[in-house]
Amino acid sequence: MKKLTMKSVDLTQANIDKIVELFPNVISEARDEHGKVIRAVDFDLLRQELSDVLVEGEKERYQLTWPGKKQAILNANTPIDKTLRPVKEDSVDWDNTQNLYIEGDNLEVLKLLQESYLNKIKFIYIDPPYNTGNDFVYKDDFKEPANEYFEESGQIDEEGNRLFRNTESNGRFHSDWLTMMYSRLKIARNLLREDGVIFVSIDEHEENNLTTILNSIFNEENKISKITWEKGRKNDSTFYSESVEYVLIYAKDKQMASKYGKWRAKKPGYDDVMKKFNALRKKFTDNNEVEESMKEFYRSLPENHPAKEIKHFFRVDNRGLYFGGDISSASTSIPDYDVIHPITKKPVKKPSRGWGCTEPEMKKRIAEDRVHFGPDETTIPLRKIYLHEAQDYVQTPVIYKDGRAATLTLKELLGGNFFDNPKDVSVLKDFIEYVGCENDIILDFFSGSATTAHAVMQLNAEDRGNRKYIMVQLPEETDEKSEAYKAGYKNICEIGKERIRRAAKKIKEETGADIDYGFRVFRVDSSNMKDVYYTPDKLKQGDMFDLVSNIKEDRTGEDLLIQVMLELGLELSLPMETKQIEGKTVHYVAGNSLIACFDDNVPESVIKQIAAEHPLRVVFRDSSFEDDSARINVEELFKMLSPGTEIQVL
Repeated sequence: MKKLTMKSVDLTQANIDKIVELFPNVISEARDEHGKVIRAVDFDLLRQELSDVLVEGEKERYQLTWPGKKQAILNANTPIDKTLRPVKEDSVDWDNTQNLYIEGDNLEVLKLLQESYLNKIKFIYIDPPYNTGNDFVYKDDFKEPANEYFEESGQIDEEGNRLFRNTESNGRFHSDWLTMMYSRLKIARNLLREDGVIFVSIDEHEENNLTTILNSIFNEENKISKITWEKGRKNDSTFYSESVEYVLIYAKDKQMASKYGKWRAKKPGYDDVMKKFNALRKKFTDNNEVEESMKEFYRSLPENHPAKEIKHFFRVDNRGLYFGGDISSASTSIPDYDVIHPITKKPVKKPSRGWGCTEPEMKKRIAEDRVHFGPDETTIPLRKIYLHEAQDYVQTPVIYKDGRAATLTLKELLGGNFFDNPKDVSVLKDFIEYVGCENDIILDFFSGSATTAHAVMQLNAEDRGNRKYIMVQLPEETDEKSEAYKAGYKNICEIGKERIRRAAKKIKEETGADIDYGFRVFRVDSSNMKDVYYTPDKLKQGDMFDLVSNIKEDRTGEDLLIQVMLELGLELSLPMETKQIEGKTVHYVAGNSLIACFDDNVPESVIKQIAAEHPLRVVFRDSSFEDDSARINVEELFKMLSPGTEIQVL
């Protein structure tokens, strides 16, 4: 039976495995901290394999570096002995929901999700701290003590003297922030689908640095855009109003993202115009009557109505609404020819720049009734551009949305001003729609007040989509003097979860939509396994009686099940069921995808019933078997009754 590791995936070893496939000759051996021989990479040989010239040593190259960059890479790759524990009392509709809310350090959470959500996330949105000097994430701010920074960056000699001047705006204000972001973004990329996209909000403090590390992690060729978000004028600045934020957009694969995304939006007022047009077509059979009625419709609209933007689409033929566009050429390379008016049979007036297509193409357009002629030959014809063929337009990379609206929305929902600078639900809805994820998973690992979850539910209610969300948030404590603390919210997670509950209730009351309003709550905790599970060689004889079980006493079967699911790569939203079989507790995940029993001394009759279900995977504890012969007997039973089952043990 295969022994489960019960820890997150070791990305360093996974990367070495990939290198082995490509360059087996660069693999060497080394000893780890315990003296065990392990595989290692000969980096000099690897550099030579990737170079077409002789590699002799380090060369300068374009890159962003800072004290802690190597540590960030190590942080991202190193496995952890932690798990997620279910918190059913905080959850809503646990048995049926596919949404997740996870409390904990997001670096640890991202590592724990590596197997279960590898290449499965369609859209990631994050609004990380902006590094203004007073943001709290993992330290009070990101300014490490000056001496510590200078030592790490090599700016202090052995006698403690600074080697050169370093301004506070460079270095120690940025290094910790970059280290924090780099490791998280590096892991986040692994979770994205091939057509997946990440949106990252930031302000001017770290926008340039963030762009550089995103270019490094995602490849500059996969940058989609930088949105400028104008949130309203501020009059407290000396020079210009610093009311702008940015949203950096990167794809895992830009071509895939463009193929499956919806990066264009409908023209303003399109739905209202088409609704009126279709009603007129039913009322009138004559196109001229429809055309006159459309003109009257546009005139009757208020000046601020969005349909005023497309009032030039009023002409009508059997194909639909259109306007007459320029038919001339953008160059002088098109040959000169005559176009005959269909009624007067005389050559029409030519545009000064010549025709916009060749003569055969023009004849084809005329035959298909895609050219609008004037009453006689004295008028230059026009090219018919139909509204239904030109309903979409490319987004501009500028958003005008007052930031105060989001604050007011959250205040009204929660009954108080409990969160600073929440994001706007309508803007996040637009982002989600651009990416084109109607039935996909959306991740936010700096979820804050859970605006992203709110936006997902609102959008699902509007278009009957089936989007699922994963919210991740550090349970940062609220200030005892804050409104949130006085209202009973002891940390940010409590605010986020309550916001989701209230938003769900409001959306359901307003729309009546039959969507997923629930969420499962999980919390990062230490592993369910005792230290002896990971380091049995350190066990001393005096510890034997205290370690009869390798599982911590306060952990339940459901705790173990979740950690097993994480290691086996099963999504945490899958249906789970618990049954009693002859007094033994048996856990089922997604039917027979996984069956687990963590009870001691499981009898053969129960084993047979489990095997009869033909599970894809089955997991037991060491203590589930009375002795080695019982374990061997279980393996033989499965070979006979369910040979396709993978058997694993804790």
